[in-house]
Amino acid sequence: MTETTGSTATPESGNPEGADGVAENTSAEGENKSGKQKKSGKRAKKGLFARMGLFYRQIIAELRKVVWPTRGELTNYTAVVVTFVVVVMAFVAGLDYGFSKLSLLVFG
Repeated sequence: MTETTGSTATPESGNPEGADGVAENTSAEGENKSGKQKKSGKRAKKGLFARMGLFYRQIIAELRKVVWPTRGELTNYTAVVVTFVVVVMAFVAGLDYGFSKLSLLVFG
């Protein structure tokens, strides 16, 4: 297996050493050598209203990314769906009619 020259990525994590923001002297539980837990700025617990505000800001940001269809595209998509539903309904109705006639012929 070849490795890129100058790469500091570790095989276990795929991250460059020290790039995950955790110092090398910390354990897996997030404690440093003195035994105290440290809170990162982004991971600190926020209040309920701050979290709700962030949630709604993220919703609005995602809705701005949506490519909304034009009126013509929406009409076209609606016509395709309605036509497909009508065709499937006719097919199922034909099967139902055929099986009902067949059952009357066999049983009665």
